[in-house]
Amino acid sequence: MAQGLDVIIIDDDPAICEMLTELIEEFYSWGKVISFADVNQAIAHCLRREVGVAIFVIDVFLGELSGFYFLDLIEKKFPTAHEDTIMITGNATDDVVNMCLASNVNYLLEKPVKPYALQLAVRALTAKYLNFAKKLLQDPALVESIVNP
Repeated sequence: MAQGLDVIIIDDDPAICEMLTELIEEFYSWGKVISFADVNQAIAHCLRREVGVAIFVIDVFLGELSGFYFLDLIEKKFPTAHEDTIMITGNATDDVVNMCLASNVNYLLEKPVKPYALQLAVRALTAKYLNFAKKLLQDPALVESIVNP
């Protein structure tokens, strides 16, 4: 991951984007923290990226779109986007929880977001990639099997 493991934040409220960015930048050092209040700009950014791996922090409701629909739009470029997402919402109704479960999104936080909950979720997703990178460094045969299946 030459570019690093970026965190991409998408919320239609610019103040929430700024707050989440500041929270994550306090502890995150494995890549950039990028935020978007405009979902169309976020889609364009994601589709033109070279590396299709990132951690996402996404509001469930993004104006006319949903965070789940956003993930569906970028899924070809980011095959693990659903698994690598932390959904945030002002009200975690049964419908929102069921959508997370159906979409393979395992992290859901309610606003106002507790900083420790956000940090733990981001670190859990980061650990997945750091542990995989360690395995690649320690096992040349694994690298070969991935590069030349």
